[in-house]
Amino acid sequence: MPNPIKTATLIGATGLIGSRLLARLQDDDHVGSIRILSRRPVELEGPKTNVQVIDFSDFEQFRSAIEGSDAVFCTVGTTQKKVGGDEEAYRRVDYDIPVHAARFCADTGCRCFLLVSSVGADSSSSSFYLKLKGEVEDAVIAAGVPSVSIFRPSVLLGERKESRPGEAIGKIVMSTFSFLLPSRMKPIDADDVAAAMLWAAKQGREGFHIYQYREIKKSIPKS
Repeated sequence: MPNPIKTATLIGATGLIGSRLLARLQDDDHVGSIRILSRRPVELEGPKTNVQVIDFSDFEQFRSAIEGSDAVFCTVGTTQKKVGGDEEAYRRVDYDIPVHAARFCADTGCRCFLLVSSVGADSSSSSFYLKLKGEVEDAVIAAGVPSVSIFRPSVLLGERKESRPGEAIGKIVMSTFSFLLPSRMKPIDADDVAAAMLWAAKQGREGFHIYQYREIKKSIPKS
């Protein structure tokens, strides 16, 4: 039997994976209330949903918003375009938010933290993006949350609210030649990642778990 989640907290609800995950949380009878933590006001409907606009650099406010959670889902992320190529601004979103969220989970007794990372994440990588994602993973693991699940998708399939022409072309190319790619590099539907995240949260397995393409696909509940 899946573990009930009385309070689920979601950071990054307006993104490609986050929006799919929110819909699944709202529809799942094993999930009670849903907290959405956001940097700015967002219009998200749902009888179980409560949006909290917070300053993520205000650690007291951030910790208070995490407190009482049974599971915290972090799907937040930015792009170089959004931050104008400013690597420090990039780190404040992609590193600071998930790492402090995990630490506040450990501090407040939340037992389950789930994070969207990236295929190829490696703190020793020469790539800024992959190195950053690897550093995030290392810090999250060290935070001490009893159950940590990290999801490493490759190219995400699904329509975004924002336009990303380069990504759209990449999706077409990678989908066309996906049969030639190693399994971990295959494009994957954002809703599949969301489904696997919710499944993992309800399992609540202790320890540190990595989900790449194959593990994500295996974790999707059969309808």
